[in-house]
Amino acid sequence: MDAKKKVGLIAAVVGVAVAVVPWLLPTGPSAGLDAAQFLEAGSFAIGAAVVFAGGLLTAMTPCVYPLIPITVSVFGARRAEGRGKALVLTTSYIVGMGVVFSGLGVLAAKTGQAFGSMLGHPAVVTGLAVFLLLLASSMFGAFELALPQGLQQRLNSVGGAGVTGAFLMGSVSGFLAAPCTGPVLTGLLAFVAKSQSTALGASLLFIYALGIGVPFFLIGVFTVRLPRSGVWMEWVKSVLGIVLVALAISYLEDGFPAVGGALSGVAGQFGRTPGTLIASVLAVLGVLLGAIHLSFKEGARDFSFKALGVLLVVVALVLRGGAMDVKSTGALWVSLGWAEPEKAPEFEWHAVLPAKGASFASESFDQVLTRAKNEGRPVLIDFFAEWCAACKELDRETYPAPEVIEESERFISVKIDATNGDDALDALMERFAVQGLPTVAFVSSTGEVLSKPRVTGFLEPRLFLEEMKKVD
Repeated sequence: MDAKKKVGLIAAVVGVAVAVVPWLLPTGPSAGLDAAQFLEAGSFAIGAAVVFAGGLLTAMTPCVYPLIPITVSVFGARRAEGRGKALVLTTSYIVGMGVVFSGLGVLAAKTGQAFGSMLGHPAVVTGLAVFLLLLASSMFGAFELALPQGLQQRLNSVGGAGVTGAFLMGSVSGFLAAPCTGPVLTGLLAFVAKSQSTALGASLLFIYALGIGVPFFLIGVFTVRLPRSGVWMEWVKSVLGIVLVALAISYLEDGFPAVGGALSGVAGQFGRTPGTLIASVLAVLGVLLGAIHLSFKEGARDFSFKALGVLLVVVALVLRGGAMDVKSTGALWVSLGWAEPEKAPEFEWHAVLPAKGASFASESFDQVLTRAKNEGRPVLIDFFAEWCAACKELDRETYPAPEVIEESERFISVKIDATNGDDALDALMERFAVQGLPTVAFVSSTGEVLSKPRVTGFLEPRLFLEEMKKVD
C-alpha cells in the first residue's frame, strides 16, 4: 500500500474514531466499591483489596486511560531499553503517582475538601496544561528545534530517560487521574478523617494508586520488545502529541470558566449530532493535511501543513468533547430556521449556587431549604465541579432521562458548584459530609438532612430513580 492510501485509510479511521469512541467510553466506578465498611469492621486486608480493585477500575476511566498509550512511548517506544530498565522506570512512575495520591488523600480527609479539588485552582490547572504541552512538543520532536541544550536535556528526562523523569510524570498523572477518583475514595476519606491515622490513610491511598498503576506497569514493562524502527513510530508519536494537546486544552477549559464557557457556547451552537459530524470532518481534513505523516523538521512547507493539520485535529477533539454535553439541536440551526427547537422536558434546577463569578452565600442556600420545608417538598442537592468527570456523566446521562425528570418534580433541586472552594462552601460540604464529587445529598420534606439515601459517583437513570424514591 503506497503512502497516499495509508494516509487516506488513517484519516478515515480517525474520523470514525472521533465520532464513535466518545460514546464507548466507560463511566467511572461508583460508590459500590466502598472500602470503609470493611475497614471499620477491622477487615483491613479485605478493605485494602477493595481499595486496590477500585484503583484498577479507575484506570480504565476517561480520566486515566488516555495516559496509557503515552506510557508506551515513555517506557517502551523511545529507546531500546532492557526489560530491567523498563521495570525500574515504570515502578518509579507508579511510586510518583502513589506519593501524590497519599498526600492529596490525607489532605482531603483532614481538611474536609473533596479529593481533586486542587484541580479547580487556575495555577494547578495551568501547570498541568503546560506539562502536557511540553510532553506533546517532545512527541512532535520540537525540543531539538528551538530550546537551549540545557533545558532540552532536562525536558528529555521527563520523557522517561531517567528515574526522576518517570517519577515526575507519575506525580503529574496523579493529578490527572483525580477527576475520576471521587466515587471510590469518598468512604475511604471519611474513614481516614475519623481514624485520625495519617499513616493508615497514606498507606491506603498508596494502595489505591498501585491499583491505578497496574495497566501502566504491564504496558510499560512488556512493550519494550515492540519494534522501534520505521516511520510508523513517528506517526504514533504524532497521534500521542495531538491527544496531549487536546488534554491540555480540556484542563484549561475546566480550570478557567471563561475558556470553558466559550468552548461550550461554540458546541452549543452546533449541537450534539451536527457537532459530532463537523468534528469528524475536521479530523479527517487534519490528517490528510499532514497532522500525522508529515514532520516539523522537514522544511517550512511540511511544518506549515503539519501545524495546520494538528490544529484541525485538536479543534475536532475539543469540539467532539463539548458536543457530548449539549442539546441534540444546535442553536445556530434553530436561528437559521433549519431546525425546530427541542421540546423534550428538561430537568429543572431551582437554584445553582454560587452564581458564575460570585462567591458562595450560605444565606441563599438556607432560603432554598426554608422554601422547601414550607412547601413540604424534599430537596435534592447535587455537589459538582467543572473538573469532575462523573459529574458530567450525571448531567449527560442521568438527569435528562424522562423517568428521572418526572420523579424530580416533587423535589426542590439545587446544584452546588464546588469548582472553586471558599470558607462558606467548605463549611457547607462539611455539613453534608461531602468527601468526593459528585455527591448527591437529600433533605426530607420535614427538613432533615438524610445520611441515606446518598449518591456518590455516576448512577444510571434506573438506579438513580430508585434512590430518589426512597426520599419522603
